[in-house]
Amino acid sequence: MEKVKQYIESNKKRFLDELFEVIRIPSISSIADHKPDMIKTAEHIKKALLAAGVDKAEVMPTDGNPVVYAEKMIDPSKPTVLVYAHYDVMPVDPIEKWVTKPFEPVVKDGKIWARGADDDKGQGFMHIKAFEAMVKTNSLPCNVKFMIEGEEEIGSASLPAWLEKNKPMLKADIILVSDTGMIAPTIPSITTGLRGLSYWQVEVTGPNRDLHSGLFGGAVANPINVLAKMISKMVDEDGHITMPGFYDDVLVVTPEERKKMAEAPFNLDEYKKALDIKEVFGEKGYLTTERTGIRPTFDVCGIWGGYTGEGAKTVLPSKAFAKISSRLVPNQDNIKISKMFKEHFESIAPDYVKVNVEYLHGGQAYVCPIDLPAYRAAEKAYEETYKRKPVPVRSGGSIPIVSEFERILGIKSILMGFGLESDAIHSPNENYPLEQFYNGINTIPYFYKYFSEMSK
Repeated sequence: MEKVKQYIESNKKRFLDELFEVIRIPSISSIADHKPDMIKTAEHIKKALLAAGVDKAEVMPTDGNPVVYAEKMIDPSKPTVLVYAHYDVMPVDPIEKWVTKPFEPVVKDGKIWARGADDDKGQGFMHIKAFEAMVKTNSLPCNVKFMIEGEEEIGSASLPAWLEKNKPMLKADIILVSDTGMIAPTIPSITTGLRGLSYWQVEVTGPNRDLHSGLFGGAVANPINVLAKMISKMVDEDGHITMPGFYDDVLVVTPEERKKMAEAPFNLDEYKKALDIKEVFGEKGYLTTERTGIRPTFDVCGIWGGYTGEGAKTVLPSKAFAKISSRLVPNQDNIKISKMFKEHFESIAPDYVKVNVEYLHGGQAYVCPIDLPAYRAAEKAYEETYKRKPVPVRSGGSIPIVSEFERILGIKSILMGFGLESDAIHSPNENYPLEQFYNGINTIPYFYKYFSEMSK
């Protein structure tokens, strides 16, 4: 392992320069105009994997954006790790909030500032460079496969079919993912659970055209007002979601496990200060960390309609829209919840508007047992770098495809994240500490080492 460390240290600048090359490609999966950038990024990653030492790499088509697949099989009798990452990124809006150009990465205050610096180009690139360090020093103890997709930020819609089609090729003992975070720079953690997700777009229609608000206001319902009232009915003052049957399948966490979760370091005052809020809000009877880890949510992610330009325009709009998401917990089925919401939301609409609910994407929750050999290998790997045992945590986020890995491929995933809460993923000014980037590259080889030893 000393040779691996020396290789990483002597190539740190090159690793960073190569990361910057892939960050500069604006691979925004949710915007159709960036389709050429998706293909360009996939080809770039293929070249990076070949240079790192894989036996073969190819850009494979799907019904959507391509998947980059690569492998190095050193011995069929040895364990196989399948590395998952994604090369697509979130949109950059609002662009005026960025203090740097989102696709021109810079290093400032010890951090990489750019869209994708953390999520997930930075974290995904750590795996390519860690793999390279092991190959170039003849230290790789196991077989490694890569699948790096381009639709994670829009729900990985095309990946399940690709997984089904390529099951024999993807045979592995464990899937290794770095698309999550740590509690703090000095407190490593392993994500043992992810919430599921259902995501909808709602359209409320009133009159057949925009109307003069003076001539028609008070006589015709305003769709924006109606939508706002309908949304307000979905969550009560105690933060409880009012949709009938919503909590029926929620897995209730035992008092013993809640007590163990409470041992994870968390400072509520610092949390509020970092967000510049006076007080937190959530479901009554649960701690902040429990609200984001073991309880479901209902949130409006965007709402619009009518006139939003400069100055005044007295208009009563014909339509109003909202994008709504619900984070789900184990045992809640996202398809069942999606149908339930559509039926419920349309049922509470008054007769003076028409409502249409469109399901956009989602996925199931995921839980990883902490007694797996791969989990113990991840623990030991973190200890090598951070000199302390990582804390198991349940994340409030969702990676819908992880539950699909288990359903389709029958393989568990280990979530070894290195991101921090302050990295502002999905927001303006996304960043990633250089220390975390390099720590990740140094930690991953230890996972291969210990997983190989524990799998004998």
